[in-house]
Formats: sequence, structure tokens, C-alpha cells
Amino acid sequence: MSNFVFVLDTYKRPLDPIHPCIARHLLNAGKAAVFRRYPFTIILKEARPDVPVQCLELKLDPGSKVTGIAIKQGNKIIFGAELQHRGQQIKDTLLSRRQLRRGRRNRKTRYRKARFLNRTRPEGWLAPSLQHRVLTTLTWVRKFMRLTPIKSITQELVRFDLQQIENPEISGVEYQQGELQGYEVREYLLAKWEPKCVYCGAKNVPLEVEHIEPRSKGGSDRVSNLALACTPCNQAKGNQDILDFLSGKPDLLNRILKQAKSPLKDAAAVNSTRWALFNALKRTGLPVSTGTGGQTKFNRTRLELPKSHWLDAACVGNLESLEVLTSKPLLIAAKGHGIRQMCGTDKYGFPTRHRSRVQIHKGFQTGDIVAATVTAGKKIGSYVGRVLCRASGSFDIATKTGRVAGISHKYCKSIHKNDGYAYAF
Repeated sequence: MSNFVFVLDTYKRPLDPIHPCIARHLLNAGKAAVFRRYPFTIILKEARPDVPVQCLELKLDPGSKVTGIAIKQGNKIIFGAELQHRGQQIKDTLLSRRQLRRGRRNRKTRYRKARFLNRTRPEGWLAPSLQHRVLTTLTWVRKFMRLTPIKSITQELVRFDLQQIENPEISGVEYQQGELQGYEVREYLLAKWEPKCVYCGAKNVPLEVEHIEPRSKGGSDRVSNLALACTPCNQAKGNQDILDFLSGKPDLLNRILKQAKSPLKDAAAVNSTRWALFNALKRTGLPVSTGTGGQTKFNRTRLELPKSHWLDAACVGNLESLEVLTSKPLLIAAKGHGIRQMCGTDKYGFPTRHRSRVQIHKGFQTGDIVAATVTAGKKIGSYVGRVLCRASGSFDIATKTGRVAGISHKYCKSIHKNDGYAYAF
């Protein structure tokens, strides 16, 4: 069953969510109208006397890439959602800007003075890719507070032991010594991988330090992401993902991935943002309680629920019994509101195009969710998705199955204005 439907009275005050069948009856009878498509919300047309509402609880399972959201009414889960963050995209965009800026400075074309020493970071500063996770989660908390009578919030406040993830047997003074105790990085890699190439096994040849997950694709400089490779193998791999480079050698791939340890950047992101999110939730004025990761897993196992982000959110905190009344969570993907860069550049930093200041074309804006029914031409059919607008009136629509180009604005009908997110079930 799908999520319950949010309801607003004629003064836009939130009422108790209702079953989709009841919402359909109110819409067919003309007693309500659609207020918002995602999440689906209706507004009543006739004023009603004050109706008591139940206290709903908003439950959060913050994650590095996806945050689980659940709304609990009594012991029933009536709404579920998964919020997909765009932290990696923000990191890549900032890295690209920095590389272009430094390229201009080094070429001595448009000189820009370096300003890396005249700024101080405020206390509690987070990197933009991490701050995005906090702000996006807080944005949706405030949205749910406007659409439903939320009276309390429960957050999973988990702290990952990064060293224990890498070494389950660690204890005592080993926490202070670290993995490189008594080694330099190159000597450590020689002891870990032996003096031979990890890809071809060549010995007695010059070896180079190799990033298993390329830095250009988010790989770190942690020793768990470093290996030794000969020059031909290192150049042949380039910036390919190791899964692609060794796609024809599954045994070698499994051995390397097993010997190298999984990256910990997702756990580090959760550790960095957990208190920032907790303090931001407290500023909403609602009572905020917390739960541990072990408690969440215990509740989910005891209730025999499958592993997913929104069900993890439903199991956060103290829980005796739980009845899940929905099976289709709303999938929310952060897409941003576009960029402010007016001059587009190529990969070398040279200008190639100029962006127009006009964002609305034929009544549509890039990012709007539209429904298009094409009745003539080669593109006959019905399409629903996010639209890419052009001044010519020929739009592209990104649907579930792919991107459809060349749809005239005359066939498009807006069903949800751009709010920086894409939605699916």
C-alpha cells in the first residue's frame, strides 16, 4: 500500500493524514483539491470546526548518501521516504571550480590573487558537502511540520568506531598507535602487498603507489586505498574503477578488494554531521529524542523487517510494537536549483558558452515535473518526468526509462513546480 495522504484545512493548518481511499473519495466529491503532488497533499474546500489531531512522531535515520524518514502515528507507520543527498556531486563541482581557478592563475591569463590565508573558519564549520546533508534533512523536517501535526522527532545518533571497523580485534593502547605504527607509508605498502605489482605480479621492477579507487572518482589517500603497481599497469589502469579494469579477472579482483579495506568516508560523514543535525533539530522547538544504531538493528530484527533506510528510521528509538501500513516509500533525490556560473568552460578552463539569465520559457522552468501527451509526429505517446527547457520551446523530458528529446511545449502540462528535488516510488 502507498503512503497515507496529508490533509490541510481551509486555513492551511495540518490535520491527521488519511487513507488514500478516503482522499480519493473527497477529491471525486469535490470536497477537496490537490494542494501538492509530492508528497501528495490535499486541501479541504469547506471550513470545518476545530478537529482534534493526533500527535505524530517524525523518525530519522541519517546516512551519508541516503537518509531514511518515517512518520509514526501511535504504533503505526503511515508514511515512509528516503532522501538521497548530493554531497559527492557538490564535492566534485567545488573541485572542478578550484582546478579551473588554479589553472587560470598558473597560466597568468586572468590573474586572481590567492586568498587561502585570509579567512578563518567559524566554530563548528562543516565542509559544503557535509553541510548539505544537514540542511537538506532540516528542509524536509520543516516541510513535514507544515503538512502534518508533528509533535516530536526521534533521530538515530550513531557514532562509528572507524578503527574497529578496520580491525575488530583492536583494544587498549592500539587505538593510540594507529595502522602505520613503526612504518613509513612506502615501507608499510611493501610489507602489506609484498614487493611486486598487485595487478600482474611482476617482481624486481620499479613500483609506483597506486590508488585502488581513483582520486578523480572520490578515492582517498588512506593507506587502505593504496597499493603498489608497476608503471605499465598503473598507466593502463589510469583513472578507471578497479571493477572495470579487472572485470575479466574476478579472482584477482576479489583478492585485491579483500586485502585492501573498504573506504570509511561514509562513516566519517555520519560522524561529522550527527551533532550538527541534532542541534539543528532542537532549534525547531520540538522535543528531540535519540536512539543508537544497535537499538535500531535490534528492533528491526525483532520485528522481522527487511533492511532499508526508511524501515531503519521506523525502528529508531524505544519501540514495543510496530505496524507498517505502507510498502512504497517516497524516493526523494536532491537535484539542486541549477548553478550560478554565467560562463561555461571546457575541460581546460576556456570559455565556450554563455548562460542566459532567463530561466522561465513558455511558462516552464528547467526541473519542473510535467506530463506530456504527444498526439502527432515521431514522439507520439505519454511522458512524465523532469523537463529541460529551451527558449525555442523544444523541451527534453527525463523519464524513468530515459531522456526524450524534442517535445514541444504545447504538449506539456506542469504537475509539480521545480523545488530542487526529483521524486519516484
